[in-house]
Amino acid sequence: MDIVCEKCQNSIKIPDEKVPKGKAFAINCPKCKNKISVNPAADPPPSPAKAPSAPPPQPPPKAQDGEDSESDNGPGGGFEYLEAGTKTALLCESNTEFHAKLKSILESMGYKVLSPQEPREALKQLRFHDFDVVLLDEMFGTRNPDVNHVHKHLSQLPMATRRNIFVSLISERFKTGDNMQTFNKSVNFILNTADIDRAQKILTRGINDNNTFYRVYKESLAKIRG
Repeated sequence: MDIVCEKCQNSIKIPDEKVPKGKAFAINCPKCKNKISVNPAADPPPSPAKAPSAPPPQPPPKAQDGEDSESDNGPGGGFEYLEAGTKTALLCESNTEFHAKLKSILESMGYKVLSPQEPREALKQLRFHDFDVVLLDEMFGTRNPDVNHVHKHLSQLPMATRRNIFVSLISERFKTGDNMQTFNKSVNFILNTADIDRAQKILTRGINDNNTFYRVYKESLAKIRG
């Protein structure tokens, strides 16, 4: 299947065997990062204005284990193709026990979960995909909770992008729901590690409250974007 980005006119080629049959899905343009929704049941997208006279180049060789690889879908190890409307979450947690519990909770809440092993991988995923939820342990990839590169990146996102992401900081220092530290750390919620067993109820309420708070803003933005 050939897809053309409406924003930058970049042509993206997707192997037919990887296209979900009869289901809509979404990918990010590797050139301009524009989110492209695709419905295989609808009419195919128009071909690029200038088709190359030569045959298309062969796909690059598959990266070996341990090497960085980037395809039309984004970085290696990320999502392949998602159906339209799929909820996604990035789980940045190095503690094995906490990670297992939180991943299970997120999946039970209906999220597709990515679990990067290090900050570099997490930052790569954040550049290629707009997540609905990010759970970030303040000690992820650092010895100093006040110097966390993933947290810094999230804090510097454009406001229009950041408001669409629910960011919960996992902390041993701050109590769950600490509004002062939530504001100070530029996140949406604080989850203390002592409350991880109750995280599903806590996060569900926090996400619902956040969605209610930003509902008018998001609806207005959607109308502007058409």
